Amino acid sequence: MNLVRVLMVDDHLMLAEALSARLSEVPELWVVGHCATSDPRLAEVAQRSRPDVIALDVEPAGTATGSLVRQLRETLPTAAIVVLTGTGDARQAVEAARAGAAAWVRKESSVEQLTEVLRGVSRGHSWYPPELLGPVLRELREDAARAGQRGGPLDVLSDRERDVLCGMVAGKRGAQIAEELLISTETVRTHTRSILAKLRVHSQLEAVSVACAAGLRVDADAEPDIRL
Repeated sequence: MNLVRVLMVDDHLMLAEALSARLSEVPELWVVGHCATSDPRLAEVAQRSRPDVIALDVEPAGTATGSLVRQLRETLPTAAIVVLTGTGDARQAVEAARAGAAAWVRKESSVEQLTEVLRGVSRGHSWYPPELLGPVLRELREDAARAGQRGGPLDVLSDRERDVLCGMVAGKRGAQIAEELLISTETVRTHTRSILAKLRVHSQLEAVSVACAAGLRVDADAEPDIRL
């Protein structure tokens, strides 16, 4: 019998420990560790634990949900990510799906349901609750349609450069972008220089103008504070 190695990532460590104890009673599952979502050593813990599945609470990440999921995917490309959270925010679900999360499970779900999802994603399956599946599929279809339209000015950017550009469009300072993306301010500066070069512009203001003209969307709740 192949064991499914599971890493629990949740800021509510007592809850994570209690759930880990219950999951440890399932013969096919092996909880290899737990870590806080906000722990700066998250990537290191994930690499050391070598999980097959990461059960991740994205609620503390807020608008940085996609960046958090993407970071874990980049750290452990072979690990499936199951969002296990108390929030039902459709925007977070869409961003998680875009970044590669295989499933979304509410914390109030039964252990039996969670166990079924954990087993499933380890075999390549996906699962989103019905109330979130519609928005997720709609946005992913629109993403696919936009991707099929060649020649967009932002097509030259990498996913991480797009993340940085989104922060710029939202009017965020470099330090805030770095904090939300879980990268250093120097890395943000490096991505910014690359963005300017690829878009053939000379300032962040010009880059923001190009992004807005290309239809780049940001969180509607973001508070603009452009200081370039």
